[in-house]
Amino acid sequence: MDVIIRSLSFKADEKLENFIREKIAKLTSIFDGVIGSEVTLKLMQSSNNENKIAEIKIIIPGNDLFAKKQAKTFEEAVDNTVEALRRQLKKHKEKIRGI
Repeated sequence: MDVIIRSLSFKADEKLENFIREKIAKLTSIFDGVIGSEVTLKLMQSSNNENKIAEIKIIIPGNDLFAKKQAKTFEEAVDNTVEALRRQLKKHKEKIRGI
């Protein structure tokens, strides 16, 4: 599965990129029809601590799934986004099976 990681306004380190790839790889255990994913990390200029945004688009046959979360750290934002996508994938899988 292809994982494309873009970071806007900063350079993501290798540790963060590996963390993202691990989290997204776990989504394939829920639904094996995942073709690829696009991850966008944004650093917002804000006085608020929760200024890190993770957007993830999962490419699957038919409609793509998308989630966006904001948190204090990129790891937390990615965790929350992957959790939202996990729920979406489960619903999609049930819909395909006709449950």
